[in-house]
Amino acid sequence: MFFTVFFLEMFKLCGDKRQTVKSLLGKALKAAIVERVAFNLLKQAAIYLPDDVKEALREAYAEETSEAGKTQLGAILENVELAEKRKIPICQDTGVITFYVKAGADVEGLGMVEDALVKATRRATKEIPLRPNAVDPLNDKNSGDNTGRFMPYVEWEIVAGESLELTVMPKGGGSENVSAFGMFLPSEGLKALKKFVVDAVINAGAQPCPPTILGVAFGGSADVAMKLAKKALLKPFNEPNPNPQLDKLEKELLEAVNMTGIGPMGLGGKTTALRVHVDYAFRHTASFPVAVAFNCWAARKASARIYADGTVEYLTHKTEG
Repeated sequence: MFFTVFFLEMFKLCGDKRQTVKSLLGKALKAAIVERVAFNLLKQAAIYLPDDVKEALREAYAEETSEAGKTQLGAILENVELAEKRKIPICQDTGVITFYVKAGADVEGLGMVEDALVKATRRATKEIPLRPNAVDPLNDKNSGDNTGRFMPYVEWEIVAGESLELTVMPKGGGSENVSAFGMFLPSEGLKALKKFVVDAVINAGAQPCPPTILGVAFGGSADVAMKLAKKALLKPFNEPNPNPQLDKLEKELLEAVNMTGIGPMGLGGKTTALRVHVDYAFRHTASFPVAVAFNCWAARKASARIYADGTVEYLTHKTEG
């Protein structure tokens, strides 16, 4: 009788907590999905160059008149093909990792996402493999797994809905090292912006492994402009800027940058940049910030969307499970 009562009480206790247990299991399942998807995105970004970037490189190769420039573009295209064929990273510098997370406001358990991204990064470093690039600047020690304080970096955006969209951008040191920021007087405006962008490209020279992609942003504050410039690097090549003024500015900047003649890998030619993407924010009355983010020709990115029922839609390449 004692044991019957004991087990009945235990069953009742468990019944009261069934919802909690179910919720915990649901969160654990979501964490496993996020980790798996993030790993897949890191793998496809490291190995497979996006189709729009490949097409732009092919166009540049077809139009290049410089012999040295054409040779470099040919080598780049061969590099891309070999990476896909052998399933190895496009570049030995697999970069530092930024995740852009677009989370639906109705998604439960968002607290586990960053931990899942860290685990995916550690696994990717070992299995793809990725070069360990995360170094503690206080003691110059490499963590060995591309993780550490704010590494990988996660940028959040909360939107309506109940899906979770992940985008990864591994970005190499060569292009990151020539990032540029300037603060101008509002009276100088777009004229100062154009000169600053061209000067930044000239100063960068061959360091960012051209042909590059440029993300340009103005307005906001110093940190906002730099974040917008870097995020602009994710914009697709085949979609015009929906803002006619920005679309015109992008075309003008691209023409001016390519007139520098720096060319592929800095050896001369028509194509110094493949694209220029521009974004902006409202600014303070006394400020006119301008930021320029560079990406090398290996403009790596990959995205996926995780739905509430656990299904996954890869938005760039199909990938292994």
